[in-house]
Amino acid sequence: MASVSGQMAAAPAARATVEAASLHRAIFIGIAVFLAVAPFLLYPVFLMKVLCFALFACAFNLLLGYGGLLSFGHAAYLGTASYICAHTAKVWGVPPEVAILLGTASAAVLGLVFGSLAIRRQGIYFAMITLALAQMVFFFSLQAPFTGGEDGIQAVPRGRLFGLVDLSSDTTLYYVVATIFLAGVLFIYRIIHSPFGQVLKAIRDNEPRAISLGYATNRYKLVVFTLSATLAGLAGATKAIVFQLASLTDVHWTMSGEVVLMTLVGGMGTVFGPMVGAAVIVTMQNYLAHLGAWVTVIQGVIFVICVMLFREGIVGVLAKRLKRPL
Repeated sequence: MASVSGQMAAAPAARATVEAASLHRAIFIGIAVFLAVAPFLLYPVFLMKVLCFALFACAFNLLLGYGGLLSFGHAAYLGTASYICAHTAKVWGVPPEVAILLGTASAAVLGLVFGSLAIRRQGIYFAMITLALAQMVFFFSLQAPFTGGEDGIQAVPRGRLFGLVDLSSDTTLYYVVATIFLAGVLFIYRIIHSPFGQVLKAIRDNEPRAISLGYATNRYKLVVFTLSATLAGLAGATKAIVFQLASLTDVHWTMSGEVVLMTLVGGMGTVFGPMVGAAVIVTMQNYLAHLGAWVTVIQGVIFVICVMLFREGIVGVLAKRLKRPL
């Protein structure tokens, strides 16, 4: 009897899971279709910037939204990968796919090292450690001979992908960036909905209980920290190829603040929220650039409004209204 009642109780939950998966599948198909036609409607370089930052925000959301770890130093991984990618492509002359992989790998190693130090603390102490480590990366980038100092690494060659596809065309490069973006986001989606992702949510919601169940929480934290840093590095390396530039802006603390803003505006702990947040912030920066420093003030106002009125973020509020996880 108890078994029958348990099965009846589990049926609605299973049905909701299937419906959510179908909805997410439809949204991903819609995103793919939009990305296919977008360069015919909007400026490809602008779209590539949005996609790079959307991937960066999704990587950060994996750590904050699902791991419950607030990092104030994620610019370190974006910037490190950007510098390594730019340097190897320009000085070593490696093809773009190898340069991107080397940049991503460097961010993974840095994330592993920094994560092993940071996860020893929790809360604000964890956040301050990540900020301090990121500032070390910033000053290293300022002083290191291969980074170009305040000038950065300029005129990075786009090259030919796999020796076949010429990336000098913005439209061609856009489709490569869109493919990287979709692959990265789908990888994050798979992580979230895997058994590993379920354990992460349990640690986020109640770490002492997860420990009592026998989970090595620090190991899970380190893995998600490294994965988040790796994906942030993928975004940074791709960005270096797109703009043919790696600069101190990529490793500055304000970049870490921007990705926090993108995640919170879009919706922390949602699949599609960081994409929306990145699109909103990058669009605002692009079309309000003529206002100069006032763009930062407007960003602050939007952030305050979101915190006061839309605490779950844009997508979070939409998901609440639709009663569907987004």
